[in-house]
Amino acid sequence: MHHSPATPSPSWPISKFRVADEGQRIDKFLWHARLARTRSLAKTIAESGHIRCDGRRIDRAHAVVRVGDVLSVPLPSGVRVLRVTSLPPRRVPAKQVGEVYETVQPARHINR
Repeated sequence: MHHSPATPSPSWPISKFRVADEGQRIDKFLWHARLARTRSLAKTIAESGHIRCDGRRIDRAHAVVRVGDVLSVPLPSGVRVLRVTSLPPRRVPAKQVGEVYETVQPARHINR
């Protein structure tokens, strides 16, 4: 089946990254958005119970994140509060991280 250039094929990307209601696993999002160095570390962070998604405590790696959700993520550099703007299908290059989430509040250091 041939499509003319004026009619995009069904798989034609409307935007660079998926913006959908179905969501994405939080461990995959953390890894794709470069908030964790490895997928297994992302899973550990998600299961630690310290992440908040729109105020709800997350304690499982398969919890769903959607566009527009606000996440509080504890990282070694401090707690980052960010808003999900897109759900990338794979790990994004470091230069494109700004297209995946926006910082709501700069990192706050955790006093221990």
